[in-house]
Amino acid sequence: MTDNLHALEEWAGLLLAKLSPGERRQLSTELGRKLRRSQQQRIASQRNPDGTAYAARRPRQLRGKVGRIKRQMFGKLRQAKYLRVQSSPAGVAIGFTGRVSRIARIHQYGLRDRPGRGQADVQYDRRELLGFTDADLEMIRDATLEYLTS
Repeated sequence: MTDNLHALEEWAGLLLAKLSPGERRQLSTELGRKLRRSQQQRIASQRNPDGTAYAARRPRQLRGKVGRIKRQMFGKLRQAKYLRVQSSPAGVAIGFTGRVSRIARIHQYGLRDRPGRGQADVQYDRRELLGFTDADLEMIRDATLEYLTS
């Protein structure tokens, strides 16, 4: 998939060099919003960029818990206030901001962390929150062509 990304970058780079900085910024903002939306949908469906499901959560013993327990991972992480888009004429960046960026990094790379004060370290499974799917690459190509032809 990295080969596809490099090929897309080379192809789009030649076309985008002909645009003014304002037009490039407008295009990158539009692409960033579309990419953020696709990342949010993929996180909500709990899928890695390659299509595999996220690793299951560990079962916990919840004494005295009454009612329904939500089992949706990363519910707040995918909100637009945490998943930010930065665009410039040079490119677009999508990432997590604030304190949630630490949580996202731990899950993205499968690192060790202490879940609470005074608790033992836990090795978290790798759950790729951000990444390009084949559909994302096609969307970038199609949106770029649509912008250039209009």
